[in-house]
Amino acid sequence: MQLEQIAKQLKILGNPTRLRVFRHLVRIGPKGTPVGTIQNALDLAGSTLTNHLQKLVAVGLAHQQRKGTELICTADFKAMQAMIDYLEKECCLDDCSSDGVC
Repeated sequence: MQLEQIAKQLKILGNPTRLRVFRHLVRIGPKGTPVGTIQNALDLAGSTLTNHLQKLVAVGLAHQQRKGTELICTADFKAMQAMIDYLEKECCLDDCSSDGVC
């Protein structure tokens, strides 16, 4: 199951605009930021940003929470770390060069 989830997340991040949006959320930190702030910072049309945010939310890389009239978006740092950990734990497992044994 984890492989499929990581593949979905990486596929979503494979779009340059979505990667920019996610990177912006990561840079903002856990307090999050309103959609309008993201829109202004990245110079994106509202409908375009909404589409990209929905896809990030759908794969668990971002969350949205309404606070009054604002929609606050945050990166899911646990999901991001799980994705990084998944890739990192596989690092060099098949490397035969260090001891000559596979």
